[in-house]
Amino acid sequence: MKIALIGYGKMGKAIEEIALKEGHEIVLIIDANNTSDCTISNLQKADVAIEFTGPHSAIQNIQTCINAGVPVVSGSTGWLTQWNEVSNYCNQKNGTLLYASNFSIGVNIFFEINRQLAALMASRHEYVASIEEIHHTEKKDAPSGTAITLAEDIIRQMPSLEKWVLGTSETDKELSITSKRIDPAPGTHVITYDSPIDSIEIKHTAHSRKGFAAGALLAAEFLLDKNGIFDMKDVLKNQ
Repeated sequence: MKIALIGYGKMGKAIEEIALKEGHEIVLIIDANNTSDCTISNLQKADVAIEFTGPHSAIQNIQTCINAGVPVVSGSTGWLTQWNEVSNYCNQKNGTLLYASNFSIGVNIFFEINRQLAALMASRHEYVASIEEIHHTEKKDAPSGTAITLAEDIIRQMPSLEKWVLGTSETDKELSITSKRIDPAPGTHVITYDSPIDSIEIKHTAHSRKGFAAGALLAAEFLLDKNGIFDMKDVLKNQ
């Protein structure tokens, strides 16, 4: 598989390391110093693109991949307020996009546990739900995309909650997310349900970026010869 890496930070380098070990070829690397090389002609040298940049550039990068006819896996966060615009663009152009806030297999299992627990807690009004996420100090967005996914899944299961907030919630209709930035933490997410009697807690802690990188590569392999919009649920169904 020929891969274009758009974004060559710690995640991009981790993906490259695993990809090369598995016999894949990196045919294009885009970082902050050569963004002008992210062109249709250069992207068309690849079978698939893996995009890990940031909210300032993710949408343009994704659209360029779609215009090139190259399937794109994106893990950039902080731009999902424009998801409808991007997904409509992908469908109009008959493109291929897989987005996930987190590619770790363990985190995606954690997502499912979170949804099931939230469903069980929906009628237990004595418990107050909250989320804490901890990441390294270089992470640009807060809360993390993973925390937002967890929060939105809880809200869908619990009619008493209307929205999530960053920081302390002011009413019982808000789900509080606390974000901490501590080096060298690659990512920890904790869901807590507190009551006057007891607390229930589920937690996922990443020990390195290898799980995220391996999942992104798995998603790229999944996208080959496919068309449409996908997520990690689709990838895991095929495992």
